[in-house]
Amino acid sequence: MKSNSTPGLMVAVSWGGGKDSCFSLYRAILSGFQPFCLLNMINRDVRKSMSHGLDPGLIAAQAEAIGIPIIQREVTWDTYEEELKRAVEELKQEGVGGVVFGDIDLQEHKDWIERVCGELGVTPILPLWGDEPKEILSSFIDAGFEGIVVTAKAEFLGEKWLGKRVSREFIRELNRLSEEFNIHICGEKGEYHTFVTDGPLFKRRIKIIDSKRELREGYWLLDILRYEIVGK
Repeated sequence: MKSNSTPGLMVAVSWGGGKDSCFSLYRAILSGFQPFCLLNMINRDVRKSMSHGLDPGLIAAQAEAIGIPIIQREVTWDTYEEELKRAVEELKQEGVGGVVFGDIDLQEHKDWIERVCGELGVTPILPLWGDEPKEILSSFIDAGFEGIVVTAKAEFLGEKWLGKRVSREFIRELNRLSEEFNIHICGEKGEYHTFVTDGPLFKRRIKIIDSKRELREGYWLLDILRYEIVGK
């Protein structure tokens, strides 16, 4: 655990619905941290989750399937930090003493997290930080998580990547692409984003019924139109 905190601490989890935030939550729980809630930021302008571009209702359904409460706040990129701080300040009154993040190896992200958490007086917890990206993906699969690609940067990844499952073949394909384009295997630079539908954290799973694909501002997006929470 990349943290100076004591296991047993009650934490909020910075949540995007993808593999990194989900696997970070999983590792935090294994290390003894107590999740109080998921914290998800929604882009006020387009009514989609920040970065991942997912419907807020889908993210809320995912939280329901996991069984952990979720707090969703509408923000813009200009107000993101301010709203995050406001949310965490409120959560501190409930006993939350740390925030879990899914960052892996971009130093500027870690610097921002440590600054913001320092100003808030809470502990930053980064369970994936410094781990080898290929090992993170392999461990995610080995743990039994299921996720699909919902956003793919058109410059590197084509429409065919949308809906692709995170699997051993997925890792092999990304390894080949990383050699050609120097992309980050875990998509840390925004090359792709995922949505987790099932795994050991889930009491139930998300079944995707209908979706559509579109190209927007250099990214292929999988717009999930219909879904349901079903049994394991």
